[in-house]
Amino acid sequence: MAGPTTQEPVKTQQKCIAIFALLCCSAVLLALIFSSVDIWGDDEDGITEENCSKDCRIVLVENIADDLSLHMDGRPRLPLSAGFHTLLDQAKYSVEIVSPVWNLNPWDQETIPSTAKQGQLLFQRLLSLKSRGVKLKIASGLTNSTELKSLAVHSAEVHFVNMTAFTRGGLHSSFWIVDREHIYIGSADMDWRSLSKRKELGVVVYNCSCLALDLHRVFSFYWQLHERDYIPSIWWKRVTALYGRHQALELQLNATPATAYVSTSPELFCPKDRTRDVDAISQVIQSAKTFIFISVTDYLPLVSRSFRGTSLTRYWSPIDEMIREAVVLRGIRVRLLISFWKKTHPLTFNFVTSLKSLCIQLQNCSLEVRFFSHKEQNEDLQHGLNHNKYMVTDNGVYIGNQDWVGSDFAVNAGVGLVVRMNTGLKDRGVTVLDQVRAAFERDWRSRYAKSLQGDKDQQDKYRHSHQGKYHVEDHEWNHPLSL
Repeated sequence: MAGPTTQEPVKTQQKCIAIFALLCCSAVLLALIFSSVDIWGDDEDGITEENCSKDCRIVLVENIADDLSLHMDGRPRLPLSAGFHTLLDQAKYSVEIVSPVWNLNPWDQETIPSTAKQGQLLFQRLLSLKSRGVKLKIASGLTNSTELKSLAVHSAEVHFVNMTAFTRGGLHSSFWIVDREHIYIGSADMDWRSLSKRKELGVVVYNCSCLALDLHRVFSFYWQLHERDYIPSIWWKRVTALYGRHQALELQLNATPATAYVSTSPELFCPKDRTRDVDAISQVIQSAKTFIFISVTDYLPLVSRSFRGTSLTRYWSPIDEMIREAVVLRGIRVRLLISFWKKTHPLTFNFVTSLKSLCIQLQNCSLEVRFFSHKEQNEDLQHGLNHNKYMVTDNGVYIGNQDWVGSDFAVNAGVGLVVRMNTGLKDRGVTVLDQVRAAFERDWRSRYAKSLQGDKDQQDKYRHSHQGKYHVEDHEWNHPLSL
């Protein structure tokens, strides 16, 4: 009978090596999982989906330049600067801000204009947060900002999001989170012009920790990209979405039942369960029953990308097709208010003319387009500019940071807020939807909203004279608008 062979010790040794290798792989995997993000705010200040507040107060905030003559209807509407200051008044622990621009102090001007005083005041209040024991955290795409450096000296924490490495785009998001309870979302940047010269619109939501907690997760997503040049394949749980278009937050807004959620763009910046901006817009459009009113600075359903030194442009259809379907197949009344300024792309007029042609010889079809233009814009691109970026319907509102340009949604980071009211309610009183609609109709009926002239000869003359001029920021040009 043969005795034990030398194979058994070899097999035992191989098993040990295999187990050791497996343990090493497991350790490496766990390290990757937990190192792919920085765990920040380990208990999210004790706020959870179970104990967060859903009884909220929402206020529409606007900035309207002093020399814009717009009829005010007397409805409650808070000046934008006052909205920011009320948020700072509420702050006890933390203020988290994302903004594409930091220019509250016009450093480059020899004499600071009086219109910049609101920006200066806001900047000083941000500097003073340290003395109150309030932490200021800022996520930014700016690498060489004088203001951010000054805030950092005063104990602000600033994290840089390298959008160029991720999408070759920019960080267009603009929002605040205060104490994980109060939020702001809207079109305004941390720019003195947003508090004086430009038309801006947004909302401040108070005592709404459920919504603030979800928006804080967007902030955490940006925060964890600090000095990275890649998006981790595995994310920490606390950057995933709490609510979305398929499972919106049910809450009370000014004592009225509503639903709400936060959306983001681009798609690369949408962790698990987070709704894309374009899908949020789609839901609001498709849910409309009678009307859709849209106010944006720019409307252009095109995506432009550079490939091997060549610029490639293609049609970007999602929103354009949604509008066409709503108008033609569902009989929804659509109004589109676009800013007319020096950076308006010439092809914008081609696309809106195409949209308007849908209703030729069609009954029960209504699609109108007007351009908001301030005559004093000649010297200052920002003066009187309608910087709004929102849509309101009979049962919902979308307030975002992006213009409705394909390239923006494809490569730029932005945030949107969707609010839908319970349409079955009677005697619901004035809601934020009613306030946003009133703001739109005020602008639409103002003397600054102009329609394209229908004279074919003038249109042909315009197209011929601007053929091939697609980089309009390098050119001054005019388009016939009916006054």
